[in-house]
Order: sequence, then C-alpha cells, then structure tokens
Amino acid sequence: MRKFLYNWQFYSYGHEQYQICMNNAFVNNLQSLRQGNTLVAISTIIYAFVPIIEGDINFFKIGYCFIVAGIAILISLYANYVTQLINVKNSLVYFLISLFYANIMIFGIYQSVWSTPDRPASLVFVIFVIALLLFINPPKFNLILTLSSTAIFIISTVIIKDYSCWIYDVVHVVIASALSLFFSWHISKLRMGMEISTTQLEEERNKYEDQSITDELTQLRNKRDFTNTFQRYLSTYRSSDDWLCVAIADIDFFKYYNDHYGHLKGDDCLRIIGEVLNCIKDDLGVYTARVGGEEFAALWFEQEIGHVDDVITHWMNSIDARKIPHEKSRVNDYISMSIGVYISRCGAYHEPKILYDLADKALYTAKRGGRNCAIINGDDIKEYKITIKED
Repeated sequence: MRKFLYNWQFYSYGHEQYQICMNNAFVNNLQSLRQGNTLVAISTIIYAFVPIIEGDINFFKIGYCFIVAGIAILISLYANYVTQLINVKNSLVYFLISLFYANIMIFGIYQSVWSTPDRPASLVFVIFVIALLLFINPPKFNLILTLSSTAIFIISTVIIKDYSCWIYDVVHVVIASALSLFFSWHISKLRMGMEISTTQLEEERNKYEDQSITDELTQLRNKRDFTNTFQRYLSTYRSSDDWLCVAIADIDFFKYYNDHYGHLKGDDCLRIIGEVLNCIKDDLGVYTARVGGEEFAALWFEQEIGHVDDVITHWMNSIDARKIPHEKSRVNDYISMSIGVYISRCGAYHEPKILYDLADKALYTAKRGGRNCAIINGDDIKEYKITIKED
C-alpha cells in the first residue's frame, strides 16, 4: 500500500524527477490558465446571448453568465501578468487554478441544478471530466478539488431536486469524478514523461554541443568555436565598445620542452596554460581559445586602449607566476609566452582572416624581437612592446 501511494503521489516517476517536472510545470499551468479562462469567458458570453436571441430574457441568468465571464477574464489577465514575473510562488499558481475550477464548477452547478431543478444534470459532468485535464497538478491537489466539488454538487442536487432526479445525478457525478481523477492522473503522468524526455534530450544535446566546441585537454574553446565567435564579435559589438582586440599567443620553445620533458609533461603544461586563460576569461571577460598545438587566441572589447596593456600584463604575469620549469628555453628559466595583439575600431570593415593575420604578424614580431613579450599594434596605433618587469 505504501508503494502504491508513493507511485500515485509522484506519478510513478519518483520524488526527484517529480520535483523537477513540477517546477517546470507551473509555467505551462499559467499558459493553460490563460487559455482555459479565455475559453470560459467566450463560452459563457455566448451562452448568455442565446436566450436573448430566442426571446427568453432572464436578466439574472444573463448577469450571472457575465459575472462568470468577468472572473474568467480577470484570472486570464492576472495569469498573463504572473507569467512575466521572475519568481512565482507555487501557492499562487495553486490558488489561481482553484479559483478557475471553482468559477466553472459553480457555473456548472447553477446551470445543471439551480436553474433546471426538473432536469438531470449534464453540463457539470462534462466539467468534472475535462476541467483538470488542462493542468499538471499534484494528485492530492486534484483529489481535494474533485472531492470538495463533488460534495457541493451532491448536497445541492439532494436539497433542490426530487429523488428520481437527484439519484441519477449522484450516480453519474461519482462516475464523472472517478473518470476525471483517472484521466487527469494518466495525462499528467504522460505530460511529465514527455517533459522528462525533453529535458534529458536537451541536456544530451547541450553536452555534445559543448564537447564539439571545447578543447578536451585545456577545457578552452577550440578553433571551430573561435572562428564562429570571431565572426560574431565583428558584427555584434555594443555601442559602448570602441575597440575589438585580437590576441594570438605561442608558448616559447614548446618543442624543446616536449623533447626534454616528454609529451605527458607537455600535456600538463598545456592544461596549466588552459587554467590560466580560463581564469582570465572569468576575471576579465576575455574570450580565450586553443587554436593549435601550443597556439592560443583571445578576443575582447575595450572602451579605452590603455586597458589592453593591463589585460596582456595580467596574462603574462599569470603564466610567469606558475613557475613551470623550462630548462631548454632560451629566454627564461620557466615557461613563457609570446603574444601578438591587433586592435581594430569596432564597426570598421575587416574580414576575420585579415585581423587574425595582423595579430599573427604582431606575434611573429614578438618572436623575432626576443620572445617572452607582447607586441601591440592596431588601427592608428603605433606598434609598441610589453615585457614582464623583473622582480
């Protein structure tokens, strides 16, 4: 029995999956509230005008229909407003669903019992069966709504109708209530299953997409992503951004490092470089990627050219601070990098390949000028050199 209640309460998916789906379900429930209340408003207004067309004018009945329609419109408008909020309490969604259910149920009881005491109920049965199918609710919540509305209907029909009529209504409303609970549970379970499948597929898609654009060794973006990002940076800069900075960097004498220490140590070195550049990405908002064996690239926007020096100095000092021994280096006792930077005005017409080649040319100048340094060049900028200051 305990297992049965557990499966019933969590739609047979277990507590964890149930909670994930229910957190996503509230947005869908708000959309269903908007659609359901709009449908109720239109239906009740039409229902109010039909007797007028037929010449049977009942002002109380017409007014009641318009009250129901008005409540439905208000719920729909408020649900639309709530949808736009960032944080929505679950209790508020439950309250709106309860208000919607009460509104249509009272209307159904009025039409099936109070206004037609001499005829068997019909409209209320339809409401019982379909009203809960619009939402993904906890089974307990559906059970409470159904039992309370069933009790109100039975009391009303027993008081107002005679025995031959109310016994018919009671039997049929019990059947309708059971069908409502049965179908709402199964349909909610099916919708939650679809939600779980969609979420899992989305997670898998994001996982594979991330793997396709991430360098496995350094956890930096790869050349494919760099190419796409470069093109996007050229066209999606903000109006507050004045300069686009492109940096290409090489590890100095990395071939000698691999030959001397071995490729496993070489991989460790690349991982450390990746950690440094990922930190720069997080700290300074600089896009970084591995575009070759020991070649790395960076992209970022600047409002002031002077800040470029701060980014590059931070980059070089961060590598130097790791103190990765490199006995075969001809410029330093530790791993160092040569960097070429080209700065272009945002909005200036440049092909990515042209800017990349200009940054690569600056890198070549840095290598030719002694390595372990950075060469900065750009549109209307005189070429200059940055080196690490000795302690």
